[in-house]
Amino acid sequence: MDITLRLETPADYYAVEELTREAFWAFWEDDRQICDEHLLVSKLRHCPSFVPELDYVAESGGEIIGNIIYTKSGIESVSGKTYETLTFGPLSVHPKYQNRGVGKVLMHHSFAEATRLGYRAVIIFGIPDYYPRIGFRRAAEFGITNADGKTFDAHMAYPLYDGALDGLNGKCFADPVYESLTQYDALEFDKRFPPKNKHTPVSISVLLDRLEANARAAIEKENYPSLNMITSKSEREVSSLEGIDKMAVETIRDAMREHGLRWGAAES
Repeated sequence: MDITLRLETPADYYAVEELTREAFWAFWEDDRQICDEHLLVSKLRHCPSFVPELDYVAESGGEIIGNIIYTKSGIESVSGKTYETLTFGPLSVHPKYQNRGVGKVLMHHSFAEATRLGYRAVIIFGIPDYYPRIGFRRAAEFGITNADGKTFDAHMAYPLYDGALDGLNGKCFADPVYESLTQYDALEFDKRFPPKNKHTPVSISVLLDRLEANARAAIEKENYPSLNMITSKSEREVSSLEGIDKMAVETIRDAMREHGLRWGAAES
């Protein structure tokens, strides 16, 4: 498949929002009525932290099939000094073109451009068993936490050059817009697009019914609202839960695979 990358233009806005909607439609959960990533893309373009020089679309056959969008973020070190970083997301690939390397092409190209522009590092929240294959490492390995001082495997960092994050341990802050979206606004924004059937998340019960008692209790304790929410945790994190053994990990992997979800180091 031939992929061409170029910067997004205003003429692309609707098409990019629509493909983002398609890419994330099946990933919202029980506490939301609808995905809001397409609204997020629209709002990010108007943020002071938006980096238009890194807002790329991927095309194939004249069709926009992917997009990566960046904002400036920062690390406030324990000494009180703030270091500028980048955050991307949403990274959107149309479902017809997923698992074909489009996202990797967008990342690698934009990373090279970000390096050329003088940026230090990229910090994201993403699927923790996928992004390490691109070169991301757990933010905790660099002494970096989220704004609340917490660490988890989905919080990852990618230094754009050797030593870029050495000695920068501290809290990472992203643009507040990521936490500002409401379901009312998402539902209103979604009226701009063709109607879609409501997505129904796969109940966590399809997994619980297959687990032994100890493993079932461990998963129940985590209060996952649906099967998809497990993808926010790495295989390492889930395996560390009391009651989870190798057999349970394989059962989780099998259940996810049967419902079209990829989870775990071997699946990512």
